[in-house]
Order: sequence, then structure tokens, then C-alpha cells
Amino acid sequence: MSKLSAVIITYNEEHNIARCISSLQGVADEVIILDSYSDDATCQLAREMGARVMQHGFDGHIQQKNRAWALAETEWVLSLDADEALDETLAQAVREAVDLNDPAVDGYRMNRLTSYCGKWVRHSGWYPDTKTRLFRLGKGEWRGINPHDRFDLHRPERERHLKGDILHYSYYTAADHYKQIEYFSKIAAAELHKRGVKVPTLLIWAKVVAQFVKTWLLKRGFLDGATGFTIARRSAFATWRKYSILKALHADENP
Repeated sequence: MSKLSAVIITYNEEHNIARCISSLQGVADEVIILDSYSDDATCQLAREMGARVMQHGFDGHIQQKNRAWALAETEWVLSLDADEALDETLAQAVREAVDLNDPAVDGYRMNRLTSYCGKWVRHSGWYPDTKTRLFRLGKGEWRGINPHDRFDLHRPERERHLKGDILHYSYYTAADHYKQIEYFSKIAAAELHKRGVKVPTLLIWAKVVAQFVKTWLLKRGFLDGATGFTIARRSAFATWRKYSILKALHADENP
């Protein structure tokens, strides 16, 4: 019977890690934590719950996630973020897929359902938010532009879909959201700056408006009510923040 390693990257996730690991009980044969030198109780809690904990300095989500899955020694790997958990339907589907070990399949994608300040968001471009998270060891890698990572199979035609949801406990408060916007904006702006990308001010504002329209109207954020409107506004703000940081980086080059 095939075995499964669940891999999780962490940094100061003491408020999330127990829930994440608990959802893997009866699903994963081992849980591997790759921690970025947390200074809270993340590692202690993970060890107490039976996880194998290792540490490596953080130099990007993509880089760290590729290191994490490479630590596994099982045929199958499930990658989760610390603020995620499997719902019961998905937990059963993952275990069944691993046990079946279909030779024609190298990976599985699954839907992710996000909680925003206590509200599950089913529109606004946030659902189904399909992710490839279950895959055979060595059959793909994490790619993308930090902080927006994605797992790509070497042979995408060998991918299937599983029932159930990854439950994503993203933001507990508005302050959490703004903190994450700032964090992601700095990473994204640095990546764009490294690539030499420059965006005129007028185009920045066009992108901001387009992001609001996309989230609120095209992605039917209005069906999420007040929460959808909040998400649309803050998504537009995140776009503005990313490009404003990028402009500042270019300005620092030519004071």
C-alpha cells in the first residue's frame, strides 16, 4: 500500500498549526514541517503532535516549498499551508486516492474554500480556487512568481480532481488582511523590480480599477454581500500597494 507524507512550511504559526495537523490524522503516514526559524511555539506544538520538524532560512515561498517536498521519502506528497486544513470529504478522498495508487495519475487538484473574518467566501474569485496539492514525489515542482506559487506537474494530462475542500483560514481581522497585503506586496514588487518591470502611473490606476471591477462584478463578489465588497476594495488596494512599492524601488535607483 502506498504511503503519504504531508509537508507544511511554517513561520510563527502557533495559532494555526494544530488545526492543520489534526486534519491530517488518519490521512498522512507522516507530517513534515519545514520551519523558517519561528520564535513562537510552532515547532513545539508540531513535535508534540508527532510531526518531524526541520528548519531552513526563508528565501521565498517557491524555494521553501520545493525544499519541503524534497524531504519526503514516500511515493505521494500532500502540500498544505499552515493556515489550511482538509475537510472530511477531502480527507477521505486523499486517502482513497493514495491507496488506489492509479498508475495513470501523477497528481490531484482540489478546491480551496477561504474564511474571511469568519465568513466563508464562495465568489469574488476566491472559490473554487483550485490547487494542485497531492502529487507523486518527483513528478512536478513549485513554480510561479513569489509570493504566488503554484505546483506544476511535468505531465499535466496525468492530473485528476478530488472531491471536498481545503479549508483556508486566511484572515481573522481586517488588520490581518492589511498585514498580509503589505507582506505580499513587498515580495511581489521586489520580484517585478528584479525583472526590470516598470509601470506608468496611469496604468497603475487602470489596474486598480480593473481589479475592483473584476472582483466585484466579473467574479460576482456582490453575491458575497458586504464581505465581497470589502474583498473587492482591499484587492484593489493591494494592486495599488504592489505597484507603489515598485515605483519607490525604481525611484531609489535614481535619487
